[in-house]
Amino acid sequence: MKLTLRIWRQHGSSGRLAEYVMDDLSPDMSFLEALDVLNEKLILAGEEPVAFDHDCREGICGMCGVMINGVAHGPQKATTACQLHLRHFKDGDVLTVEPWRADPFPVVRDLVVDRSAFDRIIAAGGYVSVPTGSAPDAHALPVPKPDADTAFEAAACIGCGACVAACPNGSAMLFTAAKATHLGVLPQGQPERYQRARNMVAEHDALGFGGCTNTGACTSVCPKGIPLTTIARLNADLLRAHTTKSDR
Repeated sequence: MKLTLRIWRQHGSSGRLAEYVMDDLSPDMSFLEALDVLNEKLILAGEEPVAFDHDCREGICGMCGVMINGVAHGPQKATTACQLHLRHFKDGDVLTVEPWRADPFPVVRDLVVDRSAFDRIIAAGGYVSVPTGSAPDAHALPVPKPDADTAFEAAACIGCGACVAACPNGSAMLFTAAKATHLGVLPQGQPERYQRARNMVAEHDALGFGGCTNTGACTSVCPKGIPLTTIARLNADLLRAHTTKSDR
């Protein structure tokens, strides 16, 4: 395959799009493998390789977030960039590759952004701190099947940041809601459920993420398919947190 990659190159406060023509690519390569091939050529030519985040390359770590032709993770639904294969593009396509664009995600270099803002949202309440005892026997603590399914669905969030990159407001509410919901609907997460929602959303806003206006852009690019109802659940918890005197 032949592809033309227009890649954002940045070292410092400003950057530019650099164009690279690749004419020896296999349709069975992943998108990150194409970047690997490009970097090998750049290194052999004595040029600086393209910096990009990656780790597991199995679609579960959330490191490989890039915008491909303006779409977070590229055109394939429910797929991370590392699992996106070149056969989903046409021979001769021109692809513009950029980093996530959001104020709380400053560009470190080229396609690498600092997503530590997500860590601070988690630190604000994305945990269970009350004593829950040792691991119980199976079925000792009954959990309704719908609650278990909801928790599992939310826990699938890999924290890649695609929701922020796709949102016209730069909101991280889908991420925040997923991390609050997968704890809040289970028995162990109930004691801190509403305090958790209040604290995590407060940190979300303090970090400079935008407000959610229910455009649904976040769910359309989420590689794990986390639904918009997750945000509705967080909003319900947040409303209760602000209208009751309970510290829960």
